[in-house]
Amino acid sequence: MKTLIRGGTLVTCAGDGTDDQAIQGDVLVEDGRIVAVGKVPQRLLESSGEAGGRRGLVRVLDARGCAVTPGLVQAHVHLCQVLFRGAADDLPLLEWLRQRIWPYEAAHDERSLAASAELGLLEMTLAGTTTILDMGTVHAYDAVFDACERAGIRVFGGKTMMDAGDGVPKGLRETTKQSLREADGLRETWTGKGNGRLGYAYAPRLILSCTEELFRGTAERSKATDALLHSHVAEHPDERATVRKVLGDDDLAILRRWGFSGPKTLLAHGVQIRDDEADALAEDGTRIVHCPSANLKLGSGIARVHELDTRGVMLALGADGAPCNNNLDPWTELRFAALLAKIRTSTTALPARRAFRLATIDGARALGLGDVTGSLEVGKRADIVVVRTDGAHVEPCGDVFSRLVYACTSTDVVHVLIDGVQVVRNGEHQLLDHDAVLSRARREAKKLTARAKV
Repeated sequence: MKTLIRGGTLVTCAGDGTDDQAIQGDVLVEDGRIVAVGKVPQRLLESSGEAGGRRGLVRVLDARGCAVTPGLVQAHVHLCQVLFRGAADDLPLLEWLRQRIWPYEAAHDERSLAASAELGLLEMTLAGTTTILDMGTVHAYDAVFDACERAGIRVFGGKTMMDAGDGVPKGLRETTKQSLREADGLRETWTGKGNGRLGYAYAPRLILSCTEELFRGTAERSKATDALLHSHVAEHPDERATVRKVLGDDDLAILRRWGFSGPKTLLAHGVQIRDDEADALAEDGTRIVHCPSANLKLGSGIARVHELDTRGVMLALGADGAPCNNNLDPWTELRFAALLAKIRTSTTALPARRAFRLATIDGARALGLGDVTGSLEVGKRADIVVVRTDGAHVEPCGDVFSRLVYACTSTDVVHVLIDGVQVVRNGEHQLLDHDAVLSRARREAKKLTARAKV
């Protein structure tokens, strides 16, 4: 069956962004791919039977009053932490980790991990997120991959790796050999599942919780297998000061020496990055994932996004985790990214059109998926969002990019297609049972809290 998304304002995000514009038209999807954008040739409709009135062979989605956009990309999330939402507020980063997050993660079992992942996936896909890069906890990551496959999302993910560090609970501490072996097994098991939507990312948590041997081991595996590399860097001033005290240099410089850099490497936050470090990142092709809400809530600061962008660092957006946000809403991150850049730099920094590309084609390119998703172009996989732009909080008029970035919210999302499958229809998830997901999340959160004893 083909899907015709009819009569919307198409925000394609194609090209290099210098001539971004929106057009009125249709999008035709067949076999999971976009086959026409703008004016759909009559021959394609006739082949589906619509011209002769046999509409059973084509599904038509009415997009009048809506923007039709590429699926949104979140390149740094923690599905394992969704059950901790509201349980780790108002703490500085290192205390937040040691007193709340690590004890909760250590108390997870397969059931609570599955419930946490399902709740996060439900929230994100209903809001128009179609692709994520997820960092798990140390154990039972199969449960997260299984939830991602069932939810229909496109994902790179991996178990968190932790073979060192102060204050790490026994349930999270692992040996280097064990960590690498388990990660290898997950990569071999899950890569390519879900019609190719699932991929692996080796994820050493941060430089204070991992050895040089572990970082070097993941870098070697990435080169051999094309798997992604994912970690946290330069997030908080206190964290950076601790890294210098313990290791004698800044985290980015150390990771670069250890081979943990380059086009397959995505580093979350980067709030404290200097100009010289930005130049080195741009030279290596290392990506930075901006998480504005989490940076505000943990008091990490305002990332120098405009400066990183102008220096050629590839950027993406992410909500981070529910305990430090407290939601996983891509529209909130879009709005904050654009607004904070104006406070940090100038009112002309990161205009709406530029910001929207961070959440779509730039995010896809950062993940190495620029030829697969991130824009409405013929031949790409059909990851598409239909979002209303005729609500009272969006009308009466104005540039569609401005309306999307500064006015639209997650509740405006009507339809979501991932890989051509309609995952969300009229605001309701088609693959996950909304009430059952919430019921499991509440039940497992109570059990998890009891086990964590925090």
